Amino acid sequence: MIEVILREDIKTLGRAGEMVRVKPGYARNYLLPKGLAYEATEGNKKRVAAETRVHAARNQAERAEAERVAATLNDVVLTLTGKAGEEGKLFGSITSQDIADALAQQGQAVERRRIELEHPIKTTGTHSVTVRLHPEVHAQLRVSVVPA
Repeated sequence: MIEVILREDIKTLGRAGEMVRVKPGYARNYLLPKGLAYEATEGNKKRVAAETRVHAARNQAERAEAERVAATLNDVVLTLTGKAGEEGKLFGSITSQDIADALAQQGQAVERRRIELEHPIKTTGTHSVTVRLHPEVHAQLRVSVVPA
């Protein structure tokens, strides 16, 4: 068994920056060539400590920005229209792309992939939609769908 320092989170081994013991073949043939780990030398320990500090500072700044955006998004109510039948069922659907476009028109640029819709919205009414801005920060957006 040899010791390596993980550069990235690996589900079966541990989190980035941790020192773990693995079999020599696994380290030599997989972890080291793919850049997922360093050998546990003194120089590499110092390098990983510096990378960890930089990564933590960057993560903190991204989280602060995400919290600022989440505070503004929590107050937003989007009103979207769609052709609907008599029972309030839409002929089409409202997708995450439609929500992202409506947010962009209001000056809030959010990537479509960050909008979490389990299924496209197919009924009129008010729906709550989650926007994942950061792994630790989520915003709740209210989408009101009215018939056209």
